[in-house]
Amino acid sequence: MLIKFLLLALFGIAFGHVEGVVVYYLRLATGITHVNSNKVVLSEIPEKLRSIEITREAATIIMLVAIALITGSSRLEIFIIFLWCFAFWDLAYYGSLYITSRWPRSLKEMDVLFLIPRPWIAPVGIPIFVSSITIIIIGMLLALGAFPFM
Repeated sequence: MLIKFLLLALFGIAFGHVEGVVVYYLRLATGITHVNSNKVVLSEIPEKLRSIEITREAATIIMLVAIALITGSSRLEIFIIFLWCFAFWDLAYYGSLYITSRWPRSLKEMDVLFLIPRPWIAPVGIPIFVSSITIIIIGMLLALGAFPFM
């Protein structure tokens, strides 16, 4: 079980890195590299690219759900795997953005967390905190053998 969750964490990290690089390339391709807030970026992205970005977000969620469905054996395990992968994906996404563009400069930077069903805007620190806590709690419960699927 430990190997399975380590590999799922690795998947989340790799996937998050790919997503961060895609967003970095999107900013370069549109010439939007001068801002510190993704909230500002949202207002500068052409509508066609915004529509494409929505499909990328939907595909991201579909892939995270798919890996959970493929690897989980019960509803509880599927849900936990989804949260686990999502949390690692989220942290790796922000890590990759920081490595490639030095953004966000602080946890107070505003970000567009999702565009579906409409833009969710909040400081970067919120998803980083929630993802970190998710990993810590699931990791502790896994270590304690608290899940019935173990």
